[in-house]
Amino acid sequence: MEKHYQAGTHEGMIQFINMEDLELAATQVIPSGGYGYISSGAGDLFTFQENEKAFNHQLIIPHVLKDVENPDTMTHFSDDLLSAPIIMAPVAAHGLAHFQAEKASAKGVSEFGTIYTASSYASCTLEEIREAGGKNAPQWFQFYMSKDDGINLDILEMAKRNGAKAIVLTADATVGGNRETDRRNGFTFPLPMPIVQAYQSGVGQTMDAVYHSSKQKLSPKDVEFITTHSDLPVYVKGVQSEDDVYRSLDAGAQGIWVSNHGGRQLDGGPAAFDSLKYVAEAVDKRVPIVFDSGVRRGQHVFKAIASGADLVAIGRPAIYGLALGGSTGIKQVFDFFKNELEMVMQLAGTQTIEDIKNVTLRENRFI
Repeated sequence: MEKHYQAGTHEGMIQFINMEDLELAATQVIPSGGYGYISSGAGDLFTFQENEKAFNHQLIIPHVLKDVENPDTMTHFSDDLLSAPIIMAPVAAHGLAHFQAEKASAKGVSEFGTIYTASSYASCTLEEIREAGGKNAPQWFQFYMSKDDGINLDILEMAKRNGAKAIVLTADATVGGNRETDRRNGFTFPLPMPIVQAYQSGVGQTMDAVYHSSKQKLSPKDVEFITTHSDLPVYVKGVQSEDDVYRSLDAGAQGIWVSNHGGRQLDGGPAAFDSLKYVAEAVDKRVPIVFDSGVRRGQHVFKAIASGADLVAIGRPAIYGLALGGSTGIKQVFDFFKNELEMVMQLAGTQTIEDIKNVTLRENRFI
């Protein structure tokens, strides 16, 4: 690991055609240890790779003569009006990619006009993130629970004080996945984690050590605890099965977040997109569904919404944009997804996001 960690310092417009180009360019800016942490998956990378491939399991049928022009991606969600149903996924330690860290990413996401999800393991304080994004910008808080309920209460109060509109309980990371790239690089966090500093400094620690300091035994009672003490809607993140839907909703969850942590936890598990349809059937429109993992195209956003997601979250692409262009780069990445989604909507004969929800995808029988 680099002795003196030097993240990106660029701010301004960046040049890229697609997300593959963007990631390649980011490798020249993000130091190797940080890039390995951001980009890698678990084990043999099977699930990591399947996340993107799985979108080809379902096909979008083009439609003509549908009287569609200038598709509208505006999305009403709760009491917020979003420029598109595309939000920022929680990603730890943005300071690994850019010296302005979450301050820049929150600003870029706010300028795009959507929800920013701050991570417990952020490189900035929630006060800094709130100020950078603006008081009127919708922000959620992703929560890794401590083993100490006193600390949990303090963090929940901090989130509420800083305007969090929802708490996202990451439930699929009670232990670190087999991150072999981090081990090869000897990666330890070079930056502090101010939000959780009462029980986890971060500096000089491996991801395994960070997770070990968090609560490793989660149950429905934890959802009840957060709901009771925050008075905010709780989204359970990491859901991939019907049983977990029922368990989460019975505990009072007001949202389900379909994710396999970007292929960073259980290698050999299903692609997140392949799990989405089963989760959506179990949810049966009772609560909103957020989806992430492997999203690299506007087509992916379209397919996720057609398969039951209300919102689609992006993680790694946003961080690569941050590394290359700061807040401007972040906004460019979100604009990329929005523009490509509009193109797909036009070609698929869908005028609005609600129209996408009524689309039936066709199973790809040729793979």
